[in-house]
Amino acid sequence: MKIRKAISNDEAGIAQVHVDSWISTYSGIIPTEYLDKLTYENRQKLWEKNILELDVFVAENNEGRIIGFSTGRTERTGRHKGFDGELSSIYLLKEYQGKGIGKRLLNSVVNTLRSKGINSMLVLVLEDNPSRYFYEAMGAQILDKIELEIGGKKLNEIVYGWDGISKLA
Repeated sequence: MKIRKAISNDEAGIAQVHVDSWISTYSGIIPTEYLDKLTYENRQKLWEKNILELDVFVAENNEGRIIGFSTGRTERTGRHKGFDGELSSIYLLKEYQGKGIGKRLLNSVVNTLRSKGINSMLVLVLEDNPSRYFYEAMGAQILDKIELEIGGKKLNEIVYGWDGISKLA
């Protein structure tokens, strides 16, 4: 298992994990019609841009296949004072969950944020996403709840925060 910074050739692998993870994680939470419209091609275009603009890390299995990714950035909304960094995404194929890979992907973002002088971070997670308990196990505190709409369905997103990320790394 290897965690590394993403490069421009990684878009297709990241896109596949992104789509497959959304389908396995959000089935029954997000409307099926919305999930059915997700394509590798559209997500690959998104990741061509994201790799240039965000701190993106990938997890590779022993065969060199991308099986997960995480992204970080400075916090983009300014709504939660005192939280300067953001874990914008972390996704892992279902068969690789529960093996410590998510923690390693999280730590990659934490270490990068810390290298930029950022010592606090938040992450937004759908309330019905069972993976949200990962963040609680990692010491995140609930800061807020936000309503949003995906595919015509109103959902709640929980805002978790760490006011000191140095203890995570």
